[in-house]
Amino acid sequence: MTGEQAVILIVDDDYDFLEINRFILEGAGYGVVTATNPAEAQQRIAEQAPDLVITDLMMTSVDAGFAFAAQLKADPRTAGLPIIISTSVSSQLGLNFRPDTDADLAKMHVDAYFDKPIDAQALLAKVKELLERGG
Repeated sequence: MTGEQAVILIVDDDYDFLEINRFILEGAGYGVVTATNPAEAQQRIAEQAPDLVITDLMMTSVDAGFAFAAQLKADPRTAGLPIIISTSVSSQLGLNFRPDTDADLAKMHVDAYFDKPIDAQALLAKVKELLERGG
């Protein structure tokens, strides 16, 4: 890993999701760090500040991802960190959390939203966009 390589933190309690997306992102040249819950993610952030976070919505609670994102955006050290939230809650529970506008994203404290499974090309394009604009 070089000093120029962007580091992405993926937070999800699904090991398969972590590994598939690690493979995709590392294949595109990014460094990847993983965590299985928000508390572990905070430890990873303390160890190595990421350039972007991808977090699941449902982990330790139904809205753990929203709470985690809000926590990051409220902390001056991580407020500018781009955050992508991903979820399968729509397909599993029939709930619709999809944001319709940028204002909806802001209320979620995230910069992008993806339903699972995430299309690899769409994810890579969004990661590139968010890293280039700096959150």
